[in-house]
Amino acid sequence: MDYKTLLDVAIEVGYRLAMSGAETFRVEDTIDRILGAYNIDSESFAIPNYLIVSIKDSSGQPMTRMRRIGYHGNDLDAVEKYSNLSRIICSQKPDAQTAISLLKDADNSKHQYHNAIYLLGNFLGALGFAILFGGTAYDCLCSGFCGLIIGIVNMFMDRLKANQFFRIITSAFLMAVPAYFLGAAGIADNTDAVIIGALMILVPGLIFTNAMRDIIYGDTNSGINRIVHVFLIAVAIALGTGAAWSLACILWGTPTSPAPIDHALWLECIACMIGGIGFFILFNIHGRGGFLCALGGVLTWIVYSLVLQFSGDDILAYFFATATASVYAEVMARLRKCPTTPYLVISAFPLIPGAGIYYTMNYAVRGDMQSFVTQGMHTISIAGVMAVGILLVSTITRFFTHAGKDKRL
Repeated sequence: MDYKTLLDVAIEVGYRLAMSGAETFRVEDTIDRILGAYNIDSESFAIPNYLIVSIKDSSGQPMTRMRRIGYHGNDLDAVEKYSNLSRIICSQKPDAQTAISLLKDADNSKHQYHNAIYLLGNFLGALGFAILFGGTAYDCLCSGFCGLIIGIVNMFMDRLKANQFFRIITSAFLMAVPAYFLGAAGIADNTDAVIIGALMILVPGLIFTNAMRDIIYGDTNSGINRIVHVFLIAVAIALGTGAAWSLACILWGTPTSPAPIDHALWLECIACMIGGIGFFILFNIHGRGGFLCALGGVLTWIVYSLVLQFSGDDILAYFFATATASVYAEVMARLRKCPTTPYLVISAFPLIPGAGIYYTMNYAVRGDMQSFVTQGMHTISIAGVMAVGILLVSTITRFFTHAGKDKRL
């Protein structure tokens, strides 16, 4: 048995999963399953920026491989491709050289949207969510324009290989300044809705979801690492938009916005679908699975709106809506035999507290510390109750999955 090559194949599959945005438990489990299929005992350890795998050959000699994991992408198509590759290797148990060929085939089979489609995703994502945050038709178009700015900035930053923190500050600033100008010029009716809709593109929904799932599976170090990452991204968003707000005050006076519009539920559902389509492009999801992910976002928003209407408690509405998104993701993953992550991320995205992050920052910049604390605590509460919803459903699902396996044994 070619232990060396099989170890290389396993760690390369795990590395590619991690670079594509997979959860820590998926990376470790994939590596252990591949090696376990050849009756090789392995020890794998992954955190968001490091991967190490160790095995013993037939003579008991230890062999170890390490990989440094760089900037994580949002390539959920690649996560599905490499997860499927691991299932093929585990079921067919090909020789080492054939496994390498299968890995190369998986590399070549990945799809990427053209830059024009990527920019369309930025436009649709911002446009759709501007409606959910109470914007008018003009606000939606302005938000879509700001989303395009974020897309162009990100493409430029990719070429410069800029770090993520600087990328987000720059994107938030260069998006918010035109938004405040459009409000001052009377083109946009609600500047807040314009900015929040576009900011949803920068909100780390995948990292937040993976953090919760890592904690569920006992990868506490990775979960805390990702939560800190989410916090730093929120700070970067605050710095970028805060600097834009200060500049706008100097150039055009203090920005003001009217109260958000309460749209009809059917219009909000259409907006969710449009925004979901934009985000499945941004997360590089292909085929009909992308539309099913967007449909999950619509279902989630309907549950949120109905619970909020009948209970009047938005925290309760967030909990039930997040639980619905989690159940939908688990069901679709099993029906379509693919990872849960794409369905969970897109379905839960309408609930991500982008507005809370923006208003918390805005109060801090204005020096209204009482409102800053109140809004900040409410935003944290929303994030917390969403985490509980994801944790509850995933834990119950895992319990019954393992119980089913034990019965078969």
